[in-house]
Amino acid sequence: MAYVPGAPLLPMLATAGELPAGPDWSYEFKWDGVRAIAEVRGGSVRLWARSGSEITVAYPELAGLGTAVSHAVLDGEIVAFDAAGRPSFTALAERMHVRDRHRAARLAATLPVTYMIFDLLRLDGTDLTGVPYERRRAALESLDLTGPGWVVPPAFRDGAATMAAVRDHDLEGVVAKRVTSVYRPGVRSPDWVKHKRELTEDLVVGGWRPGARRLGALLVALPLPGGRLRFCGRVGGGISAAAERTLLNALEPLRSDESPFAEPVPREDARDAVWVVPQIVVEVRYAQRTPDGRLRFPRFV
Repeated sequence: MAYVPGAPLLPMLATAGELPAGPDWSYEFKWDGVRAIAEVRGGSVRLWARSGSEITVAYPELAGLGTAVSHAVLDGEIVAFDAAGRPSFTALAERMHVRDRHRAARLAATLPVTYMIFDLLRLDGTDLTGVPYERRRAALESLDLTGPGWVVPPAFRDGAATMAAVRDHDLEGVVAKRVTSVYRPGVRSPDWVKHKRELTEDLVVGGWRPGARRLGALLVALPLPGGRLRFCGRVGGGISAAAERTLLNALEPLRSDESPFAEPVPREDARDAVWVVPQIVVEVRYAQRTPDGRLRFPRFV
């Protein structure tokens, strides 16, 4: 195992790509949460983030996992669900950086998380990282790890059907895992492939912000009834040098002294902004919207 100070190991990472198909692959839902390695030993649980830093204090409701298995190292995702039962990274953000034990306990009561366990790396002192995924998965499922704050989510053998379920239930995407693959701690491996569900939308440009280049990011909006604009965030990814020239040629003549957005734009987005008359429409690809309408992982198309 590849050990780091304090943590049992660093998690194996997936590469981004198109969803592979065929009998050599197993498919899991991609959960919109925080990756966590859990070590269960002698009735206690310790949790480590992907960086190797310990995060046990932030999630006291997961302490009960210590009674579910005697000695194991697990890999999974800590997820917060919204009222509709969908993973909500916005809700989880309130929990992620809490390091005060008392505040963490209060949040655990009002905004509980679930540990979605998808891999078994060590059991009763036996290292399983060199065992193929298919056998690790079978061993994990045999433990019947279902509790008030933890569960082993399902795995499937039909990638297209799994992706269809992602769309139907508004989930983030799919992770495909080669059934013969071993666990490689700290490595981003092509044996695991993450494929995100993406949406596209036509949005109005209300301004731009300079960055490393003259056009660092577009400030985009969704048109509302009555001609008002609801701010949807900054879009900086995907803008090539040629697209930057085309956009600036179109936007420069539309400069305005006033913001066209219905509500004040957050200070971190409005800093150094150049406002424009909202006449230019762009296509944007993104993963999800936050509850306040902001785009997550937006890219210019």
